[in-house]
Amino acid sequence: MSDTQNTPLPAHVKSATGSIAKMQAEHQQTATRSEWFVERLVAFLGRPRTVWVLTAVVAGWILINSVPDWFGIKQIDPPPFFWLGTVATLASLYLVILILATQRRERVLAKHHEQLTLQLTMLSEQKTAKIIQLLQEMRRDSPQWADRKDVEADLMEAPANPQLVIDAIRTLGTNDPPRP
Repeated sequence: MSDTQNTPLPAHVKSATGSIAKMQAEHQQTATRSEWFVERLVAFLGRPRTVWVLTAVVAGWILINSVPDWFGIKQIDPPPFFWLGTVATLASLYLVILILATQRRERVLAKHHEQLTLQLTMLSEQKTAKIIQLLQEMRRDSPQWADRKDVEADLMEAPANPQLVIDAIRTLGTNDPPRP
């Protein structure tokens, strides 16, 4: 057993991971029965075993329907396998819809994650600016340190204005070369 397994997590780490787990649990709890069913179905169908089962079913279908009548087996879907193609097309359509429904729901959770990350980043930026501001004050007030002008620190001690950053991004985005 390593030392990291014996070390308890700091309270702020527990709080952060607990908040994320709570957000994900709430997301799962808000799922309707149909959303829950669709997610489980997509998870089940998304396994590698499904490829092998599907391959075996298709190969069996082709084999059974390719065997001539002299074996006494009536062909349900003779070549070119119209019914197999129809069922495969329909199954593909349903699978695409199931995947899109699952992705739509996952996008909601991803949006929450993005918003949480953005808010935490902005909070961290504000805290960093406050730390710089306090260090600047300490430097100015301390008789042990020579008082000097630090332009970069002066600029960093004010938190960034999110709207100005968004405007700068938009301005820079308009200078991009046109897309082909």
